[in-house]
Amino acid sequence: MTDPPDRSLVTAVMVEHDERAFRILYRRHTPALHRTARRLGDQGSADDLVHDTWLRATDRWHAFAWRSSLRTWLTGILVNVIREQRRSDRLRREDPLDDDTACDPPPIDDRLDLEAAIAALPPGSRAVLVLHDVEGHPHEDVARMLDIAVGTSKSQLLRARRRLRRWLGDAPEAAQDRREEP
Repeated sequence: MTDPPDRSLVTAVMVEHDERAFRILYRRHTPALHRTARRLGDQGSADDLVHDTWLRATDRWHAFAWRSSLRTWLTGILVNVIREQRRSDRLRREDPLDDDTACDPPPIDDRLDLEAAIAALPPGSRAVLVLHDVEGHPHEDVARMLDIAVGTSKSQLLRARRRLRRWLGDAPEAAQDRREEP
């Protein structure tokens, strides 16, 4: 027996208020949303970010036109929730969201943790890298989710990959790059 498609489950939730259908959707999509929230948002608030995402999604089922997958749509909502959290945080302390110069390399150890390196990327580059390379969304979807041009998505990804290669490189010049990077 196969799992019902997302569209059928969403319809059951909307029309019949089917709690079982919602639980299936929740179990199906929450792990990916949680991974993305941990990588893009504040580590401690990933649960809250995902919770807010589901609340918004349930209020907006009627607006979903199925031009993308449900997971892409939910991830777009999550990105907006994270953006709003950052905006709110920035109002409390001035910290530009997409400032590519405000990026310090992670501490240099013998074994550098990839997650720590990704977390050390500037927010804009990190978002594109996670959404494209980790979660597998095409640049068109990433651009739509982040409200940027496709070319910007591609250039942010290129910068993020280059920076990670320098930080994670085994060659002595990579360690030197980490120390000298602005």
